[in-house]
Amino acid sequence: MKYLVTGAAGFIGFHVVQRLCEQGHDVIGIDNLNDYYDVNLKLARLNELKQYSSFTFIKLDLADREGIATLFSQQKFERVIHLAAQAGVRYSIDNPMAYADSNLVGHLTILEGCRHNDVEHLVYASSSSVYGLNNKTPFSTSDSVDHPISLYAATKKSNELISHTYSHLYGIPTTGLRFFTVYGPWGRPDMALFKFTKAIINGESIDVYNNGDMRRDFTYIDDIVEGIIRIQGTIPQKNNDWKVESGSAADSSAPYKIFNIGNGNPVKLLDFIQSLEDSLGIKANKNLMPMQPGDVYQTYADVDDLFSITKHKPSMSVEKGVGQFVQWYRDFY
Repeated sequence: MKYLVTGAAGFIGFHVVQRLCEQGHDVIGIDNLNDYYDVNLKLARLNELKQYSSFTFIKLDLADREGIATLFSQQKFERVIHLAAQAGVRYSIDNPMAYADSNLVGHLTILEGCRHNDVEHLVYASSSSVYGLNNKTPFSTSDSVDHPISLYAATKKSNELISHTYSHLYGIPTTGLRFFTVYGPWGRPDMALFKFTKAIINGESIDVYNNGDMRRDFTYIDDIVEGIIRIQGTIPQKNNDWKVESGSAADSSAPYKIFNIGNGNPVKLLDFIQSLEDSLGIKANKNLMPMQPGDVYQTYADVDDLFSITKHKPSMSVEKGVGQFVQWYRDFY
């Protein structure tokens, strides 16, 4: 089949492109290669992808309306996996307009491309951050997500709302995936594992927020990719029996679905750091800090719905997953 993968030079996008190419699909990847983090890492990922003759990279910004429209009309994609976005909760506090351009305008240009070119399924990245002030755990897709505490989270919730509108009005099958703390080789330098590893190796202290009293549903990249690949093959159907008053918020009468995609097993931040110390063979000097604006105490995914569809349950332990990242980090740097 012919796929578009947005954010192809990004952490998750890079791994998804690899898997699709290994399965024999034709893939066109786009990315604007912005400098939110080290562009050289993005270029190194793209260099790895050159081994696949079925992959073509195009440098393109999601907010380029004409460019995206032309891409869709020329390429006639069968399926789209939309992973590009301006990421980061803390960065959104100081740089709000970047999120409007990439996450709102950019999401709309992709939906318009799907609308006008008969794309059979759009899978897109949402985020566990949409759960915001919700303290009920595990987080379920039937929970209220109307109280985000960061602009990043608000844009991801907006992506879900806009997608539902397009599914309802134009019959475009859309599936939103709420990602929970993804980590692994080729990861993002702005994420905790990457920053901690670099600092510990360099003999620097690490900032540990909320004095380390936090839990995250850390999910290894291979488990995330497996979920994405399996769910994109399950196209949502209309359900005329669904009603707002009695149905799940993750479903609709339109061809629309929302899933959590995570490990379903939250880990204490200090235990995660312990696994990193063990893998590195170095003790970390921890700088205990208060909770940061936009952060949440705990993330914990209810993944029963995804498992029932994909028959895949994440299996990578934090100890082994962190070890795999450390091995990649030392090889790469």
